[in-house]
Amino acid sequence: MKWRLMLAPARSGCINMARDEGLMDRARQTGEAVLSVYSWERPTLSLGRNQSARNVYDLDAIERGNMDVVRRPTGGRALLHHREVTYSVTAPLSSGDSLGASYRRINALLIDALGSMGVVAREADTAGPATKPGDTPCFAEPSPGELVWEGQKLVGSAQVREDEALLQHGSILVGDDQALIASISITPPATDVVRAATLTRALGRSPGVDEVAEALFRSVIGNEDASATVLDEAETRALTERHLDKYASDWWTWRR
Repeated sequence: MKWRLMLAPARSGCINMARDEGLMDRARQTGEAVLSVYSWERPTLSLGRNQSARNVYDLDAIERGNMDVVRRPTGGRALLHHREVTYSVTAPLSSGDSLGASYRRINALLIDALGSMGVVAREADTAGPATKPGDTPCFAEPSPGELVWEGQKLVGSAQVREDEALLQHGSILVGDDQALIASISITPPATDVVRAATLTRALGRSPGVDEVAEALFRSVIGNEDASATVLDEAETRALTERHLDKYASDWWTWRR
């Protein structure tokens, strides 16, 4: 399968999510996979597709904190995109391509990339039950198969599969700001949020988006497609605009 690589500049939450869904459209049309790496214009709370949000988060507190809110096309729980790097992989689905197999294949790229930076990550225990959507923040605990460093969650990922294409995207923490979610919650969690792993703790320094992207791109070239080429964000503009109204709308963000 041919791969394309894209490093997108910081954008709003609605643009980032619309682009990811547009790249799913592209995977169906072209048969190509795309690994994109991106960041966010300002701190953004992203909600899982099926997570309850109405009467859970304080809109005034969100505004005072100069935060955005967006609902993802994928499942999972709330996370704060701030001092982190977000990746996404879109690809066509082939017959018999299971969720677990595709998840492990993408995880292998992430583990290889992080290892090249000096971070030894591994998959969390797959024997436990999957974490259900709820008020607990995404990085409070790893779900089976997510990536951990020294037992603490480092990468939060989720995948959606629709109409013969998949999207898996996730957050790689550089710093841990996830406790801020409690400050915008109407009812703060009953227990303290467990400290998450971060690249800053693992490396003793804070890598930039470009460094993380370069490691991920090298992993794709070394493990998937030695001839992978760059995809410019401008080439995805029309695909992004197709879904922009959805992710910018209150009916989607606060639909439940």
